[in-house]
Amino acid sequence: MKSRAAVLTKCGDPLELMELEVPKLQEGQVLVKMQYSGICRTQLNEIKGLKGPDKFLPHTLGHEGSGIVVDIGPGVTKVKATDPVILTWIKGEGIDAKGTVYRCGNLSVNSGPISTFLEFAVIAENRLIPITSEIPLREASLFGCAIPTGAGIIYNQLDLTQDSTIALFGLGGIGLSALIAAVSKSAKQIIAIDLEPTKLTLAKELGATDTILYEPDQLLSSLQAITGQNGVDFAVEAVGKKEVMELAFKAVKDQTGVCILAGNVPKETKIECDPFDFIKGKKLFGSWGGNVKPDHDIPLFLKSFYPENQQLTRLISHEAPLDQIHSLVSLLDQGQAARTLITF
Repeated sequence: MKSRAAVLTKCGDPLELMELEVPKLQEGQVLVKMQYSGICRTQLNEIKGLKGPDKFLPHTLGHEGSGIVVDIGPGVTKVKATDPVILTWIKGEGIDAKGTVYRCGNLSVNSGPISTFLEFAVIAENRLIPITSEIPLREASLFGCAIPTGAGIIYNQLDLTQDSTIALFGLGGIGLSALIAAVSKSAKQIIAIDLEPTKLTLAKELGATDTILYEPDQLLSSLQAITGQNGVDFAVEAVGKKEVMELAFKAVKDQTGVCILAGNVPKETKIECDPFDFIKGKKLFGSWGGNVKPDHDIPLFLKSFYPENQQLTRLISHEAPLDQIHSLVSLLDQGQAARTLITF
């Protein structure tokens, strides 16, 4: 079987479109016909070579999407052929199968336990979540990374109440997912922050109480003017830039303020924090996929979000077929996209 794929052959170069030979399934592996794949800043950093030396080149990319099971390898019990599935990078139940190697002529193309920038993908059993056929695969693709991370931060990591104030830095897939979750918790003030005015408009339509066009020198004073106090209860950073991370931490109030960092930064990035902010009781945490347990949390998120599937649709700002992937990557790089989807 052949599979079209977008392959990273050299960091800093555009992805190369190839036709790969799909290998025989090994224990714990599942063959999935991709329907939709998201593009995350993680992949952007890989493409640009910002994650450090890449010893696996050439290799496939992508870690969130949706599709239909075509075949299963030995030992697989979680899914069967024809099942619709969500593909997620977050390890869940099932066999943690090794990656695979595709062939393109004499060239070997490496692939990890999950890759989604290809038409037919060999995936580890524990990176799949079976879903019902009633759930649209287009929106389901968001549950592979963006929604588990963004909503997981709100539901699993923060004690958000109706009296809470929260600032969301960055309105891509993760930030907007956190926004929808914060709205569901009826937080008193939900302040959306971004460089892109169209994203601020979308955030307001999705339920943000306030929006701020990002200007670093005025950000803290703008927050104070909105909240009437020195600091917000919670801040979520979903940009992946040093200066934004530092500002997000400064933005939370003394004694009880909590800041969560979720943005994907280039390797070797270091942030600077005032030790007295910690002494004064501010708390700083990271988020690894919203601390979700995929087989438990993703079905719950589906039940919570799917009745509002029109909101989910609005998270998808751009979509295009695989052979137009370069335009989607460019939109993400320029900060113009909420969530972009590759269609198959």
